[in-house]
Amino acid sequence: MKKNQPNRLGRGLSTLLGGTDLAIATDSYIRVSSDANAMIRLDSIEPNADQPRKEFDERSLQELVLSIQSLGIIQPITVRPIHNGKYQIISGERRYRASLLAGLNEIPAFVRTVDEINALQMALVENIQREDLNAIEIALTYQQLLNECDLSHEELSVKVGKERATITNYLRLLRLTKEVQKAICEKQITFAHARTLVAIEDIDLQKKILKTIITQQLSVRETEAIVKKYIAEIKPAKTKVKVTLPDEEMDFSRKLSDKLKSKVSIQKDITGKGKISILFSSNEELKNIIQSLS
Repeated sequence: MKKNQPNRLGRGLSTLLGGTDLAIATDSYIRVSSDANAMIRLDSIEPNADQPRKEFDERSLQELVLSIQSLGIIQPITVRPIHNGKYQIISGERRYRASLLAGLNEIPAFVRTVDEINALQMALVENIQREDLNAIEIALTYQQLLNECDLSHEELSVKVGKERATITNYLRLLRLTKEVQKAICEKQITFAHARTLVAIEDIDLQKKILKTIITQQLSVRETEAIVKKYIAEIKPAKTKVKVTLPDEEMDFSRKLSDKLKSKVSIQKDITGKGKISILFSSNEELKNIIQSLS
């Protein structure tokens, strides 16, 4: 990067967080390079335990290692100072890991002075926006933002740029069994498959359908058909209870029928709810009924 060229690295995070300026660290654990990016020793950086991504694709990581060995770090990571001259990663753990594997001693970084809650929020939002998280990791991230950062669903929707319905659909995945969640993480089933399984509350039945999806390689549409079938089978059938009308109600029905010169029936259930039906077979009969009731 040329000395006079504006530094565009890290603009995504800055924009996401409202254009907050990024501070440059100046203590003994870093040095400032000629293009004004802070260079921090890798042995002074610690990953964030609350990082939503728990697994990193080895092949993708090795590709990044080769890129770093050839071109260096194109985009600095973002860190915050914590204790004893150490720094915690806010965003960029994948770049940090690849740099270790590439044998680097230091890495370019932006340093932010923020508290733990803001650091967590920044890390989670950054990952949601930039990383290829699986559906369960996204759901856990949303849940963490709601719980630990004390965000409402509406605030979360605005912050991550997703509709509330989308966020709700992800959060529902956390109701699924561990086996189903693992299958999502391992890409044995898709997000759409998982959304369908949410409708099944029975744990054993979830596992049974999951096994069928995987072994028979069912499409989402086929999965939906199976789930609907199971729901129909386990749904308790509504028992129709015939209610005998009291004499006064039967008498009222007969009198109204005579007055309207049309068949009148009263139907109700054991709760007392029901309806009065007046039958007619032509427009002329309907006209006469209306005139009689007017």
